[in-house]
Amino acid sequence: MDEYLEIGQIVNSYGIKGFLKVVPFTDDITRFEKLKTVYIQYKNNLEEVEIEEVKFHKNLVLLKVKGVNTIEDTLKYKNCYLKINRKDAVVLPEDTYFIVDLIGIKVYDQDENNIGTIIDVFPTGSNDVYVVKNELGKQILLPAISSVIKQVDIPNKKMKVNLIEGLV
Repeated sequence: MDEYLEIGQIVNSYGIKGFLKVVPFTDDITRFEKLKTVYIQYKNNLEEVEIEEVKFHKNLVLLKVKGVNTIEDTLKYKNCYLKINRKDAVVLPEDTYFIVDLIGIKVYDQDENNIGTIIDVFPTGSNDVYVVKNELGKQILLPAISSVIKQVDIPNKKMKVNLIEGLV
């Protein structure tokens, strides 16, 4: 598992005082208010920065970080990703996973046949859908519901599913 989790992407500056406009990668954007520091993936380095202020605008997070005080300062971080250390992540409820941990998991049916690998996860409102790609390149969409997803083993990157009629 990755030591750091991506929590957003800096897409632009906001205002003239050095706020970073961030697209959040979390279900609860108020989580940013609880953070004291974040890491900015700048080029090939992680730069730890102290958060001075958090605001919200529409569905975006506006971050003021120490040392970034002008529009010019913010421009160097445009399109960079924000990360946190995994140990600082929220504790997820049972049977809930970080998307980054699901991507790349091998999926098997009830008879241990390899169905493919999870390549994407997207929300639908009522539940997430796992996009599984098989060896032939065909994609299978699996709803993340208990009647389909039977076992998830993150450390071993393995998932067992019940393929109900109509999924394949």
